[in-house]
Amino acid sequence: MGDEVSIDKASFHTRLSSLITQWKADKRSGNNVFGDVGSIVVVMGKSDEAQSFHKTNATQFWLLGYEFPATLFLFTLEAMYIVTTKKKAAYLDVLKDGKIPIEIIVRGKDAEENAKQFERCLDIIKNAGKKVGVLTKDASTGPFVQEWKTAFGDISKDVEEVDIGPALSQAMAVKDENELRAISNASRASANVMQDYFIDAMSNILDDGKKITHKALSDRVEGKLDDDKFFRAMKLPANFDALQLDWSFRPIVMSGGNFDLKMGAEPDENNLHAGVIVSSLGMRYQNYAAAVARTYLVDPTKAQENMYKLLLNVHETVIKEMRDGVVAKDVYAKALNLVKAKKPELEKNFVKNVGAGIGIELRDSSLVLNAKDTRTLRDGMTFTVTTGFSDLENKEATDKKRDGTYALLLTDTVRITSGNDAYVFTKHAATDTETTLFFFNDDEEEEKKEKPKAKRDNRTAIASSNELKTRTRGQGQATVNEEKENARRDHQRQLRAKKHRDGLDKYREGHGNLNGTEVKKFKRFESYKQHNQFPSRTRDLMVVADPKTNSILVPIMGRPVPFHINTLKNATTSTEGDFCYLRINFLSPGQGVGRKDDQPFEDPAAQFIRSLTFRSRDVDRMEGIKDSITEMKKAAVRKEQEKKDMEDVVEQDKLIEIRNRRPIRLENVFMRPAMESKRISGAVEIHQNGLRYHHLGGGQKVDLLFSNVKHLFFQPCVGELIVIIHVHLKDPIIIGKKKTKDVQFYREATDMQFDDTGNRKRKHRYGDEEEFEAEQEEKRRRAQLDKEFRNFSEKIADAGKGDGLSVDMPFRDLGFNGVPARSSVTIIPTTDCLVQLVEPPFLVITLTEIEVVHLERVQFGLKNFDMAVVYNDFTRQPTHINTIPVESLDSVKDWLDSVDIPFTEGPLNLNWPTIMKTIIYDPHLFFAEGGWDFLNTQSDSEDEEEEEEESAFEVSDAELASGESSEDESEFDDDASAEASEEEVSEEDEGEDWDEMETKLKSKKERAEEADEKKVKKGKK
Repeated sequence: MGDEVSIDKASFHTRLSSLITQWKADKRSGNNVFGDVGSIVVVMGKSDEAQSFHKTNATQFWLLGYEFPATLFLFTLEAMYIVTTKKKAAYLDVLKDGKIPIEIIVRGKDAEENAKQFERCLDIIKNAGKKVGVLTKDASTGPFVQEWKTAFGDISKDVEEVDIGPALSQAMAVKDENELRAISNASRASANVMQDYFIDAMSNILDDGKKITHKALSDRVEGKLDDDKFFRAMKLPANFDALQLDWSFRPIVMSGGNFDLKMGAEPDENNLHAGVIVSSLGMRYQNYAAAVARTYLVDPTKAQENMYKLLLNVHETVIKEMRDGVVAKDVYAKALNLVKAKKPELEKNFVKNVGAGIGIELRDSSLVLNAKDTRTLRDGMTFTVTTGFSDLENKEATDKKRDGTYALLLTDTVRITSGNDAYVFTKHAATDTETTLFFFNDDEEEEKKEKPKAKRDNRTAIASSNELKTRTRGQGQATVNEEKENARRDHQRQLRAKKHRDGLDKYREGHGNLNGTEVKKFKRFESYKQHNQFPSRTRDLMVVADPKTNSILVPIMGRPVPFHINTLKNATTSTEGDFCYLRINFLSPGQGVGRKDDQPFEDPAAQFIRSLTFRSRDVDRMEGIKDSITEMKKAAVRKEQEKKDMEDVVEQDKLIEIRNRRPIRLENVFMRPAMESKRISGAVEIHQNGLRYHHLGGGQKVDLLFSNVKHLFFQPCVGELIVIIHVHLKDPIIIGKKKTKDVQFYREATDMQFDDTGNRKRKHRYGDEEEFEAEQEEKRRRAQLDKEFRNFSEKIADAGKGDGLSVDMPFRDLGFNGVPARSSVTIIPTTDCLVQLVEPPFLVITLTEIEVVHLERVQFGLKNFDMAVVYNDFTRQPTHINTIPVESLDSVKDWLDSVDIPFTEGPLNLNWPTIMKTIIYDPHLFFAEGGWDFLNTQSDSEDEEEEEEESAFEVSDAELASGESSEDESEFDDDASAEASEEEVSEEDEGEDWDEMETKLKSKKERAEEADEKKVKKGKK
């Protein structure tokens, strides 16, 4: 039993109190159920997988949620005593200090001490009364049980044993909310396997004329349990865990005249026959069982079809009759009377009961819907409703052996409700004739002819034209005020120097790696706790992929050996001759699997398996195993990544609602990220410690606490189509199934009430007057919308002022275009941040968290540059804003300088992941060697060269005037000059005329010919 055992103390005491209360009530009302017992003994021996679930371990599962072998429960009206081993006692210690006293008696290896413990239990039984309740029908075995029976034999003459099974059955019959939810999940899974898998598999086999035995088809359905994708596709609760599923009884398929309607019958080796096909299966979720059975008729006769309709009528009648307060035998009488009224001759063919109680036990033998049971149905009870006819004769059968006799069966799992019909948990598996009747021999329908699709003309009626943008040479030169530029440069030097000093002070010598020196340990994984948990297929000593436990079982030396999927690297197959070879590669130390080698050498002397190879003639099976391993490996990696992504998600405190008055509310707003795909509005409310968004679509709520709000923004609809209130959080939260740190409330500013096709106003007014009035109305409406949202945002700030909340508003005049994610957007500075709030994914950069900004691709001839924002938390990856127009370069520099952020610029894009790794490895060494000066080295040298060139060359006014006139007369545009600048032309060649160039070219040719002649002479020698 693993360390993950966690017993629900509250649930235990609630159910134990319910048992004691019913016991006491029965004593007052005449001892009709508990038989006037003074104590109850439930003894569990060794765990036996063959016995499955019975009343003994069902009692343990009901109270504890787990099975505890070699454990004795002793109940009295005042207390409960548990005799068990030391290890199990450690798990049970949490049950003490409850409403009902619990005493745990720990057994050891001392036989005399153990005998004294049993003697004490016998004294408690004798003092409690002359009658003791025991489970006479449960055949628990093992040394512990034998020892107890020997001890109990000494007082067997003094006390009377009473079968307590019916009393325990009644105590566990009415299910609580958690039990009903588990049965509902098991029922939905069972019904989905029947409806969405078995019907398709069975019909495809019959339609294709394939042959398959009942056992093989049952095994195929049984294997569906390992298909996680199938169960994930079902519409089940968000917390549904497919790993909690198991079979309550394995699938059964019957056809061809051999029918056994008992639950849990074994399928035979006969082939599936196209006639009457009966299928039943049951699943278990969190130890609670469900069952479903259906009959499918292939090309039935009219008599068979009418017989099925009769059974369907009886089945529906039973379900309608099962209500709170109805006696069990009356339900059976109602069904039998209906059969007698419709077909009296079928009474002998009808089932002897129409169901039984279901829960932890698949079939509660103390609660059966037959002609004798006098138990009363109560709200919260769960049953399997089973109706059927056996040994029916088909007089029209041509194949008397396989179609001469047949049977019909329907089973559903239901819950008793108060007043209404029973609720059917397995209703997803349809029982109507449209679903259960198949007709393969009918004439095939004519194939529908596809209508010819109209050819699409891809030609467009719009001709595209290229417009040449012309500009003068002087336009490319920067006209910057030299004094302003020098002042900005000096200020940046001061900021960089300050950052350098701060870095040296913060990261002193010996600071070490920012991520710490984590010592890697050899990872260990557990596949199975006990060998009896192995899949049954391992008995054949074959390679088995078990997705349920994320493990691979391989035969080694005649034994199945499990390997967890996290120990595998990959699996490959290859074919040589008649054999297919499956190679399973393992992760092992020193293998050099990339930069992340998570397999350190814990024991240098240890030996590791690098790979295992198996061969088989069954190529398809080997390929299937390889695909299963690959899918399991992908799923494991995906699960690990999801777990890593959710590490920083926090659970917020509870929202304190305003009760004494109506909260301030903003109606008709939309939220991003959206709650669902449909676009449905909602409302935002301000409460004592946060905001609450009410989604009108499904009634969902999203709470944002002020303590988790980092920034609050209001962006008006000036220049935009929406007005926004944006909340940026400190820690991410989950909305839907995704985590987010940004939540936005917005309303569209466009007017949808009027159109341009003519309306009431347009009929009486024409031309400019109407357009002017529409513009004024648009301005008034936008101003009103901005006012409403601004006032609401200020009220949010007032409510959250205790948490330092204030409204920040973007300065649109300072905005610039860029691509932070997928598309080009307008990025706007605010007082504290740099934001983009219009298109998701949103961008919010806090200015105080910025270490330095580096402007990349800043060079002559490029129309765009990039921005890399480096944070003072070096473990955080830099943010990139790409493709910023070069026209915004000066304004971006001015803004960065005004908010005291040091920036640098360079002609190339840098490899930031490598740079950040170097800094994280030893930040002290980074700042000791100059820090961020390496980014500014190139730009400083360029500035010095420009200053030297400017001082060495001065232009007179006359030369400047002649230069301007020559530029006006030039026939070359800016594009031509740009092309010329790309060619590597030396400064000497630029001023030469055509004659000089021709002379030089001739001299080059002559020198080349002389060189060739010399080579020829050397070759002759």
